[in-house]
Amino acid sequence: MSETKIRADFSQRVVIRPKDYIWESSPTQGVLRVKFDRIGDEIARATSLVRYTPNSEFPAHQHFGGEEILVLEGVFEDGTGQYPTGTYLRNPIGSEHQPKAGPDGALLFVKLGQFSSADIQTSRISTFEQSWSQGLVPGLTVLPLHEHATEHTALVNWLPNTQFQRHTHIGGEEIFVIRGTFYDEHGSYESGSWIRSPHMSTHTPYTKEDGALIYVKTGHLNS
Repeated sequence: MSETKIRADFSQRVVIRPKDYIWESSPTQGVLRVKFDRIGDEIARATSLVRYTPNSEFPAHQHFGGEEILVLEGVFEDGTGQYPTGTYLRNPIGSEHQPKAGPDGALLFVKLGQFSSADIQTSRISTFEQSWSQGLVPGLTVLPLHEHATEHTALVNWLPNTQFQRHTHIGGEEIFVIRGTFYDEHGSYESGSWIRSPHMSTHTPYTKEDGALIYVKTGHLNS
């Protein structure tokens, strides 16, 4: 059986907006997925939205390539704790857990199978309780979440009507819009949009009257 490939050419720019979502059932009842990109079947290199319906749970499993999670809605649980909206988690290669959601369910942004073997950090960050730093231009504040080699992951808050300079993505850039609307010369991206821009792509991003909060990962798409 050949492996599943969904948007697996990382040299191509990809945009998925909420109107493009296709929710699919997972092998576990009550757990649904939108597959943004994927290489593999159930054990895969994957970027997804995952929705846990109220009181649903996923079987215990091991992370063969690591797992990164941002809790977007609800409360996520996995035996190590309860993680409300705004929590950022990293589970390194070889870690295990049994995830579930409580009575309100949970919505997660999840990246699987994308850790370097040398990236062994476990993270549990409550982003609402952290101090944010001033960004490179007025109107931007940044909360770094993780760094390893060339890879950098952060949340970036854009105030309304903020303009950033044109720049090049060495190693590519990936964005998930958490709140508001993000813009560049290629288009507009409302809350829930996912953008993957390849190595050496360029753009000039900005916001309008509603500002934006975005998840950003850079330097991880060289190949």
